[in-house]
Amino acid sequence: MTAPAPLLQVHDLRHHYRLPRQRLLGPRPLLPVLHGVGLEIAAGRSLGVVGESGSGKSTLARIVMALETPTGGSVHLLGRDLHRLPAAELRAARRDFQMVFQDPYGSLDPRQTVQRIVAEPLAALARAPRAEQVERVAEVLAQVGLRSSDAHKYPHEFSGGQRQRIAIARALITRPRLIVADEPVSALDVSVQAQVLNLLADLQERHGVTYLLISHDLAVVSHLCDEVLVLRAGEVVERGQPQQLFSRPQHPYTQALVRAVPRLL
Repeated sequence: MTAPAPLLQVHDLRHHYRLPRQRLLGPRPLLPVLHGVGLEIAAGRSLGVVGESGSGKSTLARIVMALETPTGGSVHLLGRDLHRLPAAELRAARRDFQMVFQDPYGSLDPRQTVQRIVAEPLAALARAPRAEQVERVAEVLAQVGLRSSDAHKYPHEFSGGQRQRIAIARALITRPRLIVADEPVSALDVSVQAQVLNLLADLQERHGVTYLLISHDLAVVSHLCDEVLVLRAGEVVERGQPQQLFSRPQHPYTQALVRAVPRLL
C-alpha cells in the first residue's frame, strides 16, 4: 500500500537577499540565507525547525507562507507549488495555511476589536456573510479558551497569553490544514508558555492541524514536535525525533545547542 503524500513538501529551497551597493555604480552584493533546504510534514504531524538567530528559520517560514519568493527550489502544499500559482489561486489557497507570529503585541491591530481581528482572514478569503463571521469567531474563541463576549474587546484589555490565544484563533478561523508558528511563545512569560503550547497540542489532537514550528528553544520543540530539523547558516545539519536528537546529538552544532540549554543546579 502506497503511503499518502506529505501535506507539505519543501525541496532544495535556496534564497539570498541583495544588500545595498557599497559604491555608487558597483553591484549589489548578495547575502545567501538558505542553501538547499528540504523537508516534509505529514498531515496532523508537527515539525520543529531550530537554530540560532540568523540561521534562516524565519526566512524559511516566510517562504513557506508565500510571503517571500525563493531564489530557487519549491514549496508544495497539498500537491500545489505555491510559488507557481497565479495570484488569484494563491489567494484562495491561503485558507489552507495560516501563520502565528512571534509577538502577540505587534501582530494585533490595537485599533480593531477582537471580532474584526479574528475574522479578517475569513473576510478576506471567503467573503463570508457578517452573521457567519460572528458565528465562526465565537467558535474559534471558544476553541482557544476565550469567551464569545471577548470579541467586543480590544487587544490592550488582554494579557500577553490571551493575546497569543487571539492570534491562534485568527489562524484557525479559515480551518487551515497547516499552521506555521514562528517563535509563538518566546515573547510570553515562562508561566504562560506551557499554557499556549498545551493549547496548540490540544488543537492538533482535536482538529488534526499540522504545525511547522520555528523556534530557538529546544524545550518548546520537544514539547510539541514529532520531528526536529536543525538549521545552521541556512543548511540542514541534522534531523530526527526530539528525544533522540537532543539526548544523543551527532552534529557538533546540535551538540553546542544542547549544551547551551540552561539547567538547574
